[in-house]
Amino acid sequence: MDWKDMLGQLRENLPSGPETQDNSQPDTDTAKRDVLHVVIEKKGRKGKTATIVEGFTCSDDELAVVAGNLKKKLGVGGSSRGGEILIQGDFKERVTELLRAEGYRVGKKGN
Repeated sequence: MDWKDMLGQLRENLPSGPETQDNSQPDTDTAKRDVLHVVIEKKGRKGKTATIVEGFTCSDDELAVVAGNLKKKLGVGGSSRGGEILIQGDFKERVTELLRAEGYRVGKKGN
């Protein structure tokens, strides 16, 4: 028995029903309930400005989708990991507007 047959048998033994629904689409509803904070940072970046969005509790895959949309709309680079999105440059107001337009709750925090 090769590994494909073994995998097929394992799939047959999995329970079927609502627990095994397709989760290919990110569940952004949970992320949209979070209160996000948008801050500007220069520390540790050799004087370069970065916009940080903090407060996500969703998975890294969902976070990457949100970050990709922001980077595309702003035309800049950035990254996402650990519940934070980093956008290169000072885009605090525009990021806040874009997130609110997508239905996210953005709170106020220092800076």
